[in-house]
Amino acid sequence: MTTIQLDEMNVQRYARKDINTFPNQPGVYFFYNAAQKIIYVGKAKNLKKRVASYFTKQQLSVKTKKLVTEIQHISFVIVNTEYEALLLENNLIKSNQPRYNILLKDDKTYPYLCITAERFPRIIITRHLETVQGQFFGPFADSKTMYRMLALAHSLYAIRTCSYQLSESKIKQQKFQVCLEYHIGRCKGPCAALQTEEAYNADIAQVAHLLKGNIGTVKKYILDQMEQAAKALDYKSAQRYKEKLDAINNYQAKSLVANPQVGDMDVCAILSDEKTAYLNYLLIKEGTIRFTETAVIKKPLHETDAEILALMLINFRTKYNSTATEVLVNVPLAEEFEKVKVVLPKRGDKKKLVDLAIKNVFFLKQETLRKLHAQQPKSNATLVLLQETLQLKEMPVHIECFDNSNIQGTNPVAAMVVFKDGRPAKQDYRHFNVKTVVGPDDFASMREIVKRRYARLLTEKQSLPQLIVIDGGKGQLSAAVGVLKELGVYGQVSIIGIAKRLEEVYYPEDNDPLCISKKSPALKLLQQIRDEAHRFAITFHRKKRSLSSIQSQLDTIPGIGPKTIEVLLRQFKSVKKMKEAPYEALAKHVGTKKATQLSEFFNSKDV
Repeated sequence: MTTIQLDEMNVQRYARKDINTFPNQPGVYFFYNAAQKIIYVGKAKNLKKRVASYFTKQQLSVKTKKLVTEIQHISFVIVNTEYEALLLENNLIKSNQPRYNILLKDDKTYPYLCITAERFPRIIITRHLETVQGQFFGPFADSKTMYRMLALAHSLYAIRTCSYQLSESKIKQQKFQVCLEYHIGRCKGPCAALQTEEAYNADIAQVAHLLKGNIGTVKKYILDQMEQAAKALDYKSAQRYKEKLDAINNYQAKSLVANPQVGDMDVCAILSDEKTAYLNYLLIKEGTIRFTETAVIKKPLHETDAEILALMLINFRTKYNSTATEVLVNVPLAEEFEKVKVVLPKRGDKKKLVDLAIKNVFFLKQETLRKLHAQQPKSNATLVLLQETLQLKEMPVHIECFDNSNIQGTNPVAAMVVFKDGRPAKQDYRHFNVKTVVGPDDFASMREIVKRRYARLLTEKQSLPQLIVIDGGKGQLSAAVGVLKELGVYGQVSIIGIAKRLEEVYYPEDNDPLCISKKSPALKLLQQIRDEAHRFAITFHRKKRSLSSIQSQLDTIPGIGPKTIEVLLRQFKSVKKMKEAPYEALAKHVGTKKATQLSEFFNSKDV
């Protein structure tokens, strides 16, 4: 692609007050900072409205607001169509690399296959795109694909690998001798005049079709040659052509992703989160993947998936010299591509191709996040992964988890555990005696304890957690969400429910649960938090049941009231310890009279 620098275009610069004079036509606009450096390039269907929106629109992202504060001058170029604007925008971003744009690079370090522009051309691998050197094919983002293609070309045609300059005069003077390649049948000896230039160039023409992806044309040519050899009763030659057809069919079998009748097309899929977009591009020729590339794009200004996809499609098609008239995508585009049909397939082979691209994108995203997490401290990496997995607005440094515990409605209690930086913060754990609920009503119990917890935090003006985890399914989650709405904090803090049986994660007001991989560190952290809340609640419930049982036994002792029982429980903890305590120890805490009554009770009955 031709490099275009904005200073070469000699565009006029305007101040903000001049925006009203801008035309209502499609084009590309440029923002300059105080140092007169380009900080952003954008395209527009209507230049005047689009540029004005930066200064009149109220709801701008933080990054966009920062961009606006740096704008000192504005320039623009008018084009005929929005598609031309997209092409020019792509070119100018590559040339100028503005700070606030998605950074696009030419990636000229990728290897190409080149049919050299010399007598008896060779096929070479090069990373330098110099058109005078010959005819280029690529670039190949995957070197394995390139070497497979090169091996196929050499297996089908006897193309020389030597670097001799085979001029007509040198061949006549017999300057060269055939090498091992000739003796093993991989070269026909053009250096020794054993193959004519016309016959050699016929093979090179077929190689060019092969490298372009026109495999159907190559197969037809070989099939015709095989039939002619068979008619001439030259069965040895016919067998060699048959072997070449088998080699092509074997190559296609490894590359075929759809019905060969699908034809030529581009496929591009995108997945993204708040900060990053992940893309996969497939160039399909006659139903076979010719080129594929994945890309990770940082989002400087929270661009939409449609905006990124349109820009990257232009970038991929230019890079791989695609002439396909149909493009398959997983996100609808606002722009209309000239002479290209953009399709969002719903079923059939085309949908399978899009699904394949999405599968590649999903793997790319998971692999990128895995590498990111590996570079960070372990606990922090897990929190980053949890944030990405649950699509949280901020990293869940402070997490609180609630669980209820009751057996047949007796002694209903609840517990809350707190994790900070991915570790238990046991000093912040809390027990709750359920006060307003009678019977085994988990939903009502959850409403009570969540309300008590966050009403208190709000009253005391303490910070809220980044994530609330409810041990339970949709019912318990809905109960907690209702309380957060009542307190006016719903939306300020993220909340999820985690069901025990299938380890499914539920979002508020979402019917379908999120199933996280069982091997994911994010799920393991959620399970650890949930299990800790369950353990803490069960321990408290057992203790309360034990104390209740003791209290019910002590209630039967004449002359021993609730206050005395409370003193005894606080001091001795269990009936066994009371029974084993000496008379003097009992008298010290409850007096001689009550100590005598207790001693008589313990000695007369097997408690």
